[in-house]
Amino acid sequence: MSYYVYITTNPARKVLYIGITNDLANRMAQHYANRGSAQTFAGKYFCYNLIYFEEHQNSKAAIAREKELKGWTRAKKEALIAVDNSNWVFLET
Repeated sequence: MSYYVYITTNPARKVLYIGITNDLANRMAQHYANRGSAQTFAGKYFCYNLIYFEEHQNSKAAIAREKELKGWTRAKKEALIAVDNSNWVFLET
């Protein structure tokens, strides 16, 4: 089974959300369905646009990577995204 660490942003590209899932397409659909919901961070800030993801072969590695990315500065996260998606194009799953 594959696990994904992903980064989403809002339509204005001002807020970043980092998460983990084993079903990326379903998770993106959930984020979209929850847009505007104050009950979740991603919902509250409309973070439903996928801009970066990486695949891991086990949950332990994915969780460790998610924690690592969450500890980074905004600038470092932006540099990571820019490696594969310099224009922050919203990705399809």
